[in-house]
Amino acid sequence: MRSALLIALGLAIGILGTAFAISALHQRTPLPKAVMTVMAYHMSQLEHSVKAQQCDATAVHSNLERLQSAALDIPGAFKGAEDPFMKSSDKLQGALRDAVAAAPGTCAALATALQPVDNACDDCHKRFR
Repeated sequence: MRSALLIALGLAIGILGTAFAISALHQRTPLPKAVMTVMAYHMSQLEHSVKAQQCDATAVHSNLERLQSAALDIPGAFKGAEDPFMKSSDKLQGALRDAVAAAPGTCAALATALQPVDNACDDCHKRFR
């Protein structure tokens, strides 16, 4: 009786240990999702500004810089990603660099500056998401 109880207890502990180990292995770093969430937030702020026709130059510049900063974290967040993904990331970073350099002061200029950024995002999401 005692040995049956010890075997059952050992099995229960083994099952719990295995469940905890599998759970730990499935947990990944939250960085990739966080980077994309931050980028989506700043992109939505910029798109909302264009739609509302309220493009404050200071706010636009701030959102563009933060979007560019978050995009610089993509290679580190997605270590080991395929080469085409990294090329898409480089394309996005180039589009953001151009948008920040353009320093759009009007909503029309912002919409024009955001078009290559939006295209780079869409291209990557269609291929790799």
